[in-house]
Amino acid sequence: MNNLLPTGVFLTKGVGRHKYQLKSFEQALRKAGVAHQNLVQVSSILPPRCKIVGRESGLKKLIPGQICHCVLARADTNEHGRLVASSIGVAVPKDKSNWGYLSEVHGHGMNSQQASDMAEDLAAGMLGTTLGLELDPDTAWSEKEQAYKSSGLFIRTTNMTQTARGQEGLWTTTVAIATFLFD
Repeated sequence: MNNLLPTGVFLTKGVGRHKYQLKSFEQALRKAGVAHQNLVQVSSILPPRCKIVGRESGLKKLIPGQICHCVLARADTNEHGRLVASSIGVAVPKDKSNWGYLSEVHGHGMNSQQASDMAEDLAAGMLGTTLGLELDPDTAWSEKEQAYKSSGLFIRTTNMTQTARGQEGLWTTTVAIATFLFD
């Protein structure tokens, strides 16, 4: 049996607009660079020793039509002026033999900073609980971020976020994607 353990992951994002929702989504995938892939959504585990690589490096490893496992955040609107946000949060443990977490945020009415903070907070919170760190969920992300990092159990958190406002007569779609790579 093939062991589908990713060895790498890259983050990407995009926004699309079109009169049809599906075409809007496809354009967002084009902007993200993965429209020519068959995307398979998976849940939120960052495998042990999975290396985060840059977007351009990751895109070069993809083959058109390839099945790509990914964590996908997507938000759509056809309302003029409505703000949509998609964000992927990443929390990487210091001990590379442990797994990390990816989170996805799909939101309406959130700006980029709010979506980014929420995505990182969710990923860090999931990793923190597996490492025995229970922090008050009502504490601001900036305070929790310092607590997680000072624990010595985290290397870092990061995110990839895309926001956009809806336009009259068009669907607007945002995506943020963590795409897994296999050697």
